[in-house]
Amino acid sequence: MSANVYSIESLLVGTYYRSRTTEGEIVSAEKDNRAVWYGENCESYLVEIRPTHGFKKVIRTVAVKVGE
Repeated sequence: MSANVYSIESLLVGTYYRSRTTEGEIVSAEKDNRAVWYGENCESYLVEIRPTHGFKKVIRTVAVKVGE
Protein backbone atom coordinates (compact mmCIF):
# COMPACT_ATOMS: atom_id res chain seq x y z
CA MET A 1 0.00 0.00 0.00
CA SER A 2 1.39 3.42 -0.88
CA ALA A 3 0.70 6.78 0.67
CA ASN A 4 -0.33 9.88 -1.24
CA VAL A 5 2.39 12.51 -0.99
CA TYR A 6 1.44 16.18 -1.35
CA SER A 7 3.56 19.31 -1.54
CA ILE A 8 2.61 22.49 0.27
CA GLU A 9 2.28 24.23 -3.08
CA SER A 10 -0.26 21.69 -4.35
CA LEU A 11 -2.27 22.00 -1.12
CA LEU A 12 -2.39 25.80 -1.39
CA VAL A 13 -3.67 25.82 -4.98
CA GLY A 14 -7.45 25.85 -5.02
CA THR A 15 -7.69 27.20 -1.46
CA TYR A 16 -9.83 30.27 -0.81
CA TYR A 17 -7.81 33.31 0.33
CA ARG A 18 -9.29 36.26 2.21
CA SER A 19 -7.72 39.41 3.66
CA ARG A 20 -8.83 42.98 4.31
CA THR A 21 -7.89 44.02 0.77
CA THR A 22 -8.67 41.03 -1.45
CA GLU A 23 -10.34 37.66 -1.58
CA GLY A 24 -10.40 34.87 -4.11
CA GLU A 25 -8.97 31.51 -5.11
CA ILE A 26 -5.25 30.71 -5.02
CA VAL A 27 -4.23 29.65 -8.54
CA SER A 28 -0.47 29.19 -8.05
CA ALA A 29 2.05 29.00 -5.21
CA GLU A 30 5.81 28.87 -4.89
CA LYS A 31 8.19 28.90 -1.96
CA ASP A 32 9.69 32.33 -1.17
CA ASN A 33 13.00 32.29 0.68
CA ARG A 34 13.19 36.10 0.95
CA ALA A 35 10.47 36.68 3.54
CA VAL A 36 11.48 35.20 6.90
CA TRP A 37 9.78 37.51 9.38
CA TYR A 38 7.00 35.08 10.32
CA GLY A 39 8.99 33.28 13.00
CA GLU A 40 10.20 29.81 13.77
CA ASN A 41 8.74 26.73 12.08
CA CYS A 42 7.16 28.79 9.31
CA GLU A 43 7.88 29.01 5.61
CA SER A 44 6.69 31.79 3.35
CA TYR A 45 5.04 31.26 -0.03
CA LEU A 46 4.18 33.63 -2.86
CA VAL A 47 0.64 32.93 -3.99
CA GLU A 48 -1.21 34.23 -7.03
CA ILE A 49 -4.88 34.92 -6.35
CA ARG A 50 -7.77 35.15 -8.83
CA PRO A 51 -9.96 37.71 -7.08
CA THR A 52 -13.67 37.16 -6.61
CA HIS A 53 -14.34 40.75 -7.75
CA GLY A 54 -12.27 42.19 -10.58
CA PHE A 55 -10.07 40.76 -13.29
CA LYS A 56 -6.45 41.41 -12.35
CA LYS A 57 -4.69 38.61 -10.47
CA VAL A 58 -2.85 39.67 -7.30
CA ILE A 59 0.20 38.24 -5.55
CA ARG A 60 0.50 37.90 -1.79
CA THR A 61 2.93 36.31 0.64
CA VAL A 62 1.50 33.79 3.11
CA ALA A 63 3.10 31.94 6.01
CA VAL A 64 2.72 28.18 6.42
CA LYS A 65 3.56 26.51 9.72
CA VAL A 66 5.68 23.43 9.06
CA GLY A 67 6.63 22.27 12.55
CA GLU A 68 5.71 22.37 16.20
